[in-house]
Amino acid sequence: MAARKTADKKTSRQGQLRIVAGNWRSRLLQIADVPGLRPTAARIRETVFNWLAPSIHGASCLDLCAGTGALGIEALSRGASRVVFIDPSPVATTALKDNIASLNASGAEVLNVDAQTYLGGPNVEPFDIVFIDPPFAADLQRELCRLLTLRRWLAADARIYIEMDRDQPEFRMPDGWQELKNKTAGKVRYVLAKAGSEGVG
Repeated sequence: MAARKTADKKTSRQGQLRIVAGNWRSRLLQIADVPGLRPTAARIRETVFNWLAPSIHGASCLDLCAGTGALGIEALSRGASRVVFIDPSPVATTALKDNIASLNASGAEVLNVDAQTYLGGPNVEPFDIVFIDPPFAADLQRELCRLLTLRRWLAADARIYIEMDRDQPEFRMPDGWQELKNKTAGKVRYVLAKAGSEGVG
């Protein structure tokens, strides 16, 4: 999700999101009319899921600040077994449920709650992959990573994808985390990290 509403001219029409690859390759999904809603661009998703290719099949994933659900839906399309989508906007989560239903997708759970509240709740099952893409102005990336560790939401060797404004100060990994990848595209910086043993559930 996150802050700026832009369209990938090669892969999306205005107000629509195109799935890049997997079982639902090229399927178009509707984007909710929510101010500031920005799906992760198709070219970034392609890169990120190339990074995650060895880990995605059968993975349990958490899409925090899901918005359009672009990352979580792409994960399901590519073989993830489960994705929990978290977003505080009722309009966004209603549209996301409609898109998931249109795909007849299994393994998806959509919760209308803010990410910090969710991470402060009971941890039923650690996640293999977590997507963190909050509205850039909210600057929540560090706090969400802290809660993931503190509340033991991460499985052993979990991968964490973090998206941010490239003009934000350089992101500092939590203690014990390892940065695996770091790239920029336009005004977006995106990072893939590996969790350390501390905070693993």
